[in-house]
Amino acid sequence: MAVPAQTCGASRPGPARTALPWPGRSPRPGPGPRRPAARPPRPLLLLLPPLLLLPLLAAPGASAYSFPQQHTMQHWARRLEQEIDGVMRIFGGVQQLREIYKDNRNLFEVQENEPQKLVEKVAGDIESLLDRKVQALKKLADAAENFQKAHRWQDNIKEEDIMYYDAKADAELDDPESEDVERGSKASNLRLDFVEDSNFKNKVNYSYTAVQIPTDIYKGSTVILNELNWTEALENVFIENRRQDPTLLWQVFGSATGVTRYYPATPWRAPKKIDLYDVRRRPWYIQGASSPKDMVIIVDVSGSVSGLTLKLMKTSVCEMLDTLSDDDYVNVASFNEKAQPVSCFTHLVQANVRNKKVFKEAVQGMVAKGTTGYKAGFEYAFDQLQNSNITRANCNKMIMMFTDGGEDRVQDVFEKYNWPNRTVRVFTFSVGQHNYDVTPLQWMACANKGYYFEIPSIGAIRINTQEYLDVLGRPMVLAGKEAKQVQWTNVYEDALGLGLVVTGTLPVFNLTQDGPGEKKNQLILGVMGIDVALNDIKRLTPNYTLGANGYVFAIDLNGYVLLHPNLKPQTTNFREPVTLDFLDAELEDENKEEIRRSMIDGNKGHKQIRTLVKSLDERYIDEVMRNYTWVPIRSTNYSLGLVLPPYSTFYLQANLSDQILQVKLPISKLKDFEFLLPSSFESEGHVFIAPREYCKDLNASDNNTEFLKNFIELMEKVTPDSKQCNNFLLHNLILDTGITQQLVERVWRDQDLNTYSLLAVFAATDGGITRIFPNKAAEDWTENPEPFNASFYRRSLDNHGYVFKPPHQDALLRPLELENDTVGILVSTAVELSLGGRTLRPAVVGVKLDLEAWAEKFKVLASNRTHQDQPQKQCGPSSHCEMDCEVNNEDLLCILIDDGGFLVLSNQNHQWDQVGRFFSEVDANLMMALYNNSFYTRKESYDYQAACAPQPQGNLGAAPRGVFVPTVADFLNLAWWTSAAAWSLFQQLLYGLISHSWFQADPAEAESNPEARESSCVMKQTQYYFGSVNASYNAIIDCGNCSRLFHAQRLTNTNLLFVVAEKPLCSQCEAGRLLQKETHCPADGPEQCELVQRPRYRRGPHICFDYNATEDTSDCGRGASFPPSLGVLVSLQLLLLLGLPPRPQPQVYASRRL
Repeated sequence: MAVPAQTCGASRPGPARTALPWPGRSPRPGPGPRRPAARPPRPLLLLLPPLLLLPLLAAPGASAYSFPQQHTMQHWARRLEQEIDGVMRIFGGVQQLREIYKDNRNLFEVQENEPQKLVEKVAGDIESLLDRKVQALKKLADAAENFQKAHRWQDNIKEEDIMYYDAKADAELDDPESEDVERGSKASNLRLDFVEDSNFKNKVNYSYTAVQIPTDIYKGSTVILNELNWTEALENVFIENRRQDPTLLWQVFGSATGVTRYYPATPWRAPKKIDLYDVRRRPWYIQGASSPKDMVIIVDVSGSVSGLTLKLMKTSVCEMLDTLSDDDYVNVASFNEKAQPVSCFTHLVQANVRNKKVFKEAVQGMVAKGTTGYKAGFEYAFDQLQNSNITRANCNKMIMMFTDGGEDRVQDVFEKYNWPNRTVRVFTFSVGQHNYDVTPLQWMACANKGYYFEIPSIGAIRINTQEYLDVLGRPMVLAGKEAKQVQWTNVYEDALGLGLVVTGTLPVFNLTQDGPGEKKNQLILGVMGIDVALNDIKRLTPNYTLGANGYVFAIDLNGYVLLHPNLKPQTTNFREPVTLDFLDAELEDENKEEIRRSMIDGNKGHKQIRTLVKSLDERYIDEVMRNYTWVPIRSTNYSLGLVLPPYSTFYLQANLSDQILQVKLPISKLKDFEFLLPSSFESEGHVFIAPREYCKDLNASDNNTEFLKNFIELMEKVTPDSKQCNNFLLHNLILDTGITQQLVERVWRDQDLNTYSLLAVFAATDGGITRIFPNKAAEDWTENPEPFNASFYRRSLDNHGYVFKPPHQDALLRPLELENDTVGILVSTAVELSLGGRTLRPAVVGVKLDLEAWAEKFKVLASNRTHQDQPQKQCGPSSHCEMDCEVNNEDLLCILIDDGGFLVLSNQNHQWDQVGRFFSEVDANLMMALYNNSFYTRKESYDYQAACAPQPQGNLGAAPRGVFVPTVADFLNLAWWTSAAAWSLFQQLLYGLISHSWFQADPAEAESNPEARESSCVMKQTQYYFGSVNASYNAIIDCGNCSRLFHAQRLTNTNLLFVVAEKPLCSQCEAGRLLQKETHCPADGPEQCELVQRPRYRRGPHICFDYNATEDTSDCGRGASFPPSLGVLVSLQLLLLLGLPPRPQPQVYASRRL
């Protein structure tokens, strides 16, 4: 007896149903999230056994039809599988291509990738490359120390006495408001001519060095002029180094005074606003100038700290954090009567970019109240430094205290925690304009091997928050040669446009003697650095012999990648190093954690693992086998790894020696070259060639047609054995040209694609050929011409069977708007060869389906008709028939979705424009049911290299409230104009001119400045992939009175899921919606407060210089404020009124303390 049709609001008759699996399906849930067994079942999905499915259940609105039975739907699935397999066998040409390779066996050899030998060779090559830079570094550092030692200090030196190229001079001449234009042109500035150099991506002059001096340092001070005088001698050493090693890139000396001298000379890349570049804040300088640090910053937030002083403290803490690198650990706390952390971090954490951002945001929330309690602050800081149960630097230990002043010396705290060994240095900072006695602050610093600084105004912050590095450098200088060890940095962005680089650093020490007693000098002169571009290191790795999915990577002691195909930061002009962890570059799992730890420890190893990988377009997840092999790179902190899929153990190498011997003429005369010519495309199909570096003189182009034209023109001049070409790439390209042409000849040319509703057939090869047939189909071909960078190619290699790839939703037009255009679906599969027991996959073949035609075919295959010409079966009012996907498309939803959850085909015409969309956007209810029944598993990860539009700045008002606002009486009072308060106000206003945090950016500038348009951010990515369910599966989506039957089944040998479901009756079933689209993470990814509780394994540098018994700590700071003159203040006021940037006050930053 037929069950009456169900309507919304009515209940289904019959006994209560329970969730039971179908025969052949394990009752255990798959890897997808499932509800716990202990909880009562939710009314979302009720699984039905075959006997309780009620096969005669009528569809709503169609009493004569019932929902199809399971065996019927399995029959439809088999028909779909057979149709797909038949088309691919006829047109794909997998078997025929295998035969073509075997017929041309004499034209190529099968070579083997031996992972251990490969990775050791590459590691050795990288070691040799870096060692040459190390020798140049040592020569420079030794020369610098000798030059400075021989230099005679000149008290009366003048700017006119020094000739040098000021790297910022050209930019300043172009700017009518610049400092030098205001002074008039200086005779000391050289004028140079430059030539373009592709290695530097810049115009350079090889005869001179260039000098960059920070904007807030006065160029005419005695210290700076003497520095320029003795460093000029480095020019000849730079030139000699380049003569011995022409591959050297930037050679740089960063002085502790802030002067940068680099070679070769090139104009400075100055920003539109005031240039705040200071070499002493660059990652490479910080790493080379001191050993790792454990730092606790404590900030006085008592009631006396308010307004401008509190603002100065907040800014000072942020600037202090910028002096820390990933080798350092830090925490920040505020104190009054009690001390408490400013953020969620309760212990020292790594000073990486994300943790520092948390601190900087938290510091802005500090509020002044209560009374000053130094004891509470220092006890908290010492407790933090004594905590041995956490990961930390275990080298320099220091406390940085920011306060407006106080009387307590807290000697009892120092006696308890720090004396007599004084293992913790204390640095004190007197902040703001006040009349407190600073003697206690000076005593604290001097009694604990630290230093006392004053920050009276905003302009003194940068210089005074970085000079503590000179104190930390003392043990290094006193250690002498033992401390002269080259360190290699993390990856960072070169300030002069070289791109991503690493830098070898070596400290430069002052070898002069102090005073008549010939006491050894403790000052670090600066850091010498030599850049190595990542591209130069990449050139030492095998490019195309590893296959599309094989690659080389390298990591440092922090686990950050130096090389990795997924190292692709989206933002430029980094102020911070690029710190992408290996476990974030790939999808993290336990095996990769073990590999990472072993590499950081400097071990060798090999491991085959099953792991998850993202597709190139980041829409799919594949579960694959990979072989990891790794070795340390000697004499460095890096470790090198090689990843190979099992099918990339072997590769083809063309052997065209017979043809080459016959042809002494240009390569264009070789046998198969004619099939690369556009004149052959009409008959042989269109050819795209991968834009590889086949020859040195080949002009690159993003337009493949133009690139092919350039290639053909060059081949008409180049002989087959030319030394300027890469014979491996060139010969493999020509081999694959002939191989794919034979596929056209044997298979494609005589087939009628229209008969099977195909838009195109194609083949792509490891050799770099992509051939599309017929020629006109190339007009709509949107895949990457480099097969190794094409998602369909890489996924086909990693998957068995046929891989469907629907077009991305953004590329689709609605069918009604298509007119004569068509939309295609790619179906591809790898060609696997077995030659003498060696298996490899050198090519991928496939077809492009006509979406509309195959949607109609899909209806027929999932219906009761055997072919399209058979009339549709009619069901009379007295008979009972099963619904099918063609006749009952108004009541029955039939779809094919791929392994990523994207819609491929549908029997609903109105859904054709949604092909390629994530299915939850089409039918959230049904997609949720598939996910909850383990057809799909979700994988979430974070992209730490994304670029986002800047968030609009709110008018928080914190900064303006902190500015002292003078009254009318103040302005009329001459004494006020000469007071420190007036000077502080002007400094504050000047800082506001260059600080984005004080005034909003000019919209016009933001529009033209890429930095203003986007910034680095974290994006959350979600992908779905097939779960554990492989069998046919029926279920009910129960939503109160609106239930839906559905059937789902995987199609064998494809990445497709076939789903048949009742169409939804009511909107009440709209539950949660699964999201696949990449989303921005406002909190910068996973909660940082949770992540620091489970820090990833790392090792710090193996050297530490934090103590030397001979260190002289008597120089521990003094007041350094200079009252400005009335003339200076009036000039500054006029500059403010005119909107001109001020000239820095000479004597404030002219002398170098410590």
